[in-house]
Amino acid sequence: QVQLVESGGDLVQAGGSLRLSCAASGSMLRINDMGWYRQAPGKQRELVATISSGGGTDYADSVKDRFTISRDNAKKTVYLEMDSLEPGDTAVYYCYANILTRLRRRDYWGQGTQVTVSS
Repeated sequence: QVQLVESGGDLVQAGGSLRLSCAASGSMLRINDMGWYRQAPGKQRELVATISSGGGTDYADSVKDRFTISRDNAKKTVYLEMDSLEPGDTAVYYCYANILTRLRRRDYWGQGTQVTVSS
């Protein structure tokens, strides 16, 4: 069974940095796109950043030039380096991966990790 496990969420002061990790495990044939979403209290889940299997990246305008997404295909892990954090970045961050198994191709989600930025 495929699982995504996130780590790295924490409480940090504005202007600080955090690095989130998300590792995929289980039986799979291929990992396609990977990425991060976030959901703040009372708001809809929003896309933060994505990275293709070839390394192409895309970011929400609100995080461009502050966040960097990367992946290690050998470790089946996606990272989100977050710099110059702002209180508006406070949210639960969820990773996802589009994964091909023997049965199907679908999106898998992590359980979420809390990021809190204090002013």
